[in-house]
Amino acid sequence: MTEPTGALDPDGRPSRVTKVVRVAPFLLIALSALADAESTSGQQYDRYLVAAPALAASVWGAGTTLFVGLLAMVAEAARGLIHDGRVGRPAVSVMAVIFTVSLAAAYAARVRVRRERDLAEVRSVARTAQQVVLRPLPDRLGSVELALYYKAAAAQSQIGGDLYEAVRTPHGVRLILGDVQGKGLPAVETAAALLGSFREAAYDAETLAELAARLETSLQRYAERASTRDSAERFATAILMEIPEDRPEAFLLNCGHPPPLMLNPDGVRAVHPDVPLPPLNLSSLVASEYRTETVPFGPGDRVLLYTDGVSEARDQNGEFYPLAERLAGWTGESSAGLLDDLRNDLTKYSGGAAADDVAVLIAARHVPEGP
Repeated sequence: MTEPTGALDPDGRPSRVTKVVRVAPFLLIALSALADAESTSGQQYDRYLVAAPALAASVWGAGTTLFVGLLAMVAEAARGLIHDGRVGRPAVSVMAVIFTVSLAAAYAARVRVRRERDLAEVRSVARTAQQVVLRPLPDRLGSVELALYYKAAAAQSQIGGDLYEAVRTPHGVRLILGDVQGKGLPAVETAAALLGSFREAAYDAETLAELAARLETSLQRYAERASTRDSAERFATAILMEIPEDRPEAFLLNCGHPPPLMLNPDGVRAVHPDVPLPPLNLSSLVASEYRTETVPFGPGDRVLLYTDGVSEARDQNGEFYPLAERLAGWTGESSAGLLDDLRNDLTKYSGGAAADDVAVLIAARHVPEGP
């Protein structure tokens, strides 16, 4: 038989519905034959045999679909022999219809399988692109523990315009979380350019201000050689963060991004910049000087970085998601548990429809184990 296809669960195994539908064509043939044999009122059930190959085409390949059609024709011929002692005109007519439907269903199955394979290849490319552009973060870098939640808005996409990265450098752990303006492949291209620059400059730049300047220069150069004007005009909001290994503080630099949230048992506090800075790739239009904020960040302290896919999510009444208010009730949870609560609550709040990419990164100072 042809290798079965159909809907798969996220882990790559056939879904329960698919498993049931795979058996349905054979079950339909058996039940039709049984009902016809047990009928005492002259009611004929062979008309249901026509549906068998059509049903098979939804989850099986062309070969199995034709095989199901052949079984249906054999069942119809057997019905004629049992009832009339011969395969008469009525049976031949039904078999002709089954044959025609089987050919059409086999063609539809072949087209469906080809499209499913193409989609599988696209998903494979998307997964590879995500691993190259948005690499998985380790659970810990030095004394900094990390937890991430990322979801692209496009249903079949693995990557969008939101970006993140964390690297351990001689200056401490440096992080970036950003959001490229717009959607689609141009936004992904810009995100890739920005991340490539960050991964290179994060090790060499002496300060976050120098790092931001280098990211700005990199995006400007990217804009000069961008394939389309749309790509060249894209900008990105971003949060840069540096967590030194040897002292209980952290440095933040905000380029037009939603303010990070400091989490501790006392509550949630937003860190707003003293002087607002423009997004990256817009500094040439707005005179600005990069300024860094210093915040206490000792053992047990956590910071939550997020994109506007979280803060600007709306409910059915158009109200924005109350992120800080929700987080205040979860400060006692682990970072992984907090992200689970946030994901579930955000999905429920927005009705399950993601209008924008979502990225949430939690960085926590490790608490040393007691003696």
